[in-house]
Amino acid sequence: MFLDAALIVLALAVLLVGGDLLVRGAVGAATALKISPLLVSLTIIAFGTSAPELFVSVTSVIEHQPGIAIGNIIGSNIANVFLVLGLPALIYPMSAHVPGLRRHAVAMLIATAAFAGVAYGAGSLDRITGAALFAGIILYVVFLAVMARRTRGRDPVIDEVGGYAEGAGDNLGASSLYIIAGLIGLPVGAHLLVDSGSSIAMELGVRAELIGLTVVAFGTSLPELATVVAAAFHKKSDVAIGNVVGSNIFNIFAVGGATGLAGGAAFGEGSLMLDLPVMIAAALALASFILARRDIGRLAGLLFVLAYAGFIAVLATQAS
Repeated sequence: MFLDAALIVLALAVLLVGGDLLVRGAVGAATALKISPLLVSLTIIAFGTSAPELFVSVTSVIEHQPGIAIGNIIGSNIANVFLVLGLPALIYPMSAHVPGLRRHAVAMLIATAAFAGVAYGAGSLDRITGAALFAGIILYVVFLAVMARRTRGRDPVIDEVGGYAEGAGDNLGASSLYIIAGLIGLPVGAHLLVDSGSSIAMELGVRAELIGLTVVAFGTSLPELATVVAAAFHKKSDVAIGNVVGSNIFNIFAVGGATGLAGGAAFGEGSLMLDLPVMIAAALALASFILARRDIGRLAGLLFVLAYAGFIAVLATQAS
């Protein structure tokens, strides 16, 4: 088990580095080829930042470990709200009074409702529901493009992903090497993570979703958490809210859709009884702050962190 745990840590590192290399290489290549910065933000960066989660979920389905795929999607959305926003709010309150953010909060609620509808209605992600979810991300990207033109590029979600373009460079040769490294690292890391994660789940005798809900979700949220905590120390933590909302939408529509298209995954009893209700509660909690234009202060941040700790504690109790 110790070896599997060490391999999981290694796999997460490979995934995160591979995802970053892929995004920066693709942005650099697009810049060298004179592709529109807005188009780069809406496609390459937006999809690329979800690459680790996407590769893990698709690999899980292909390797007949669909529970990890489901847990990855749900766990990432829970961690994004309660952990990635909760911890920085303890340092410095985050303002939800960001122009244009409310429409994205509505889109997040629609995505969450669609995912819950599939779970409680169909009971599984298959190719039909996967295609429907993936159509949602296409519509959302089109929506982003329309709103970006209306607001002249000033949009909380686009502004966040656009930060990846800074310092990406425009050397086509170096960018190509980054892309190749990313495309090699992501599937290798995903395979290693799924293989080691499923081995640990089998040894512990727990449902595979727990690996996705905890290890994968926490690991893939670490870069965002580090970025937001650093922003909080500089009293600029409000930039994180657009990041979390956009990430949660992409997790459901893009990663969930790809999971269904790759072969599908069924929602287990644990997911329906505990995990999904917590994900829905997290989305509603975040949306309530955004729609009411209320700051996420230290008290709310503490409640978010306690909610995440409580969720993990319940999962640990189930595992034991």
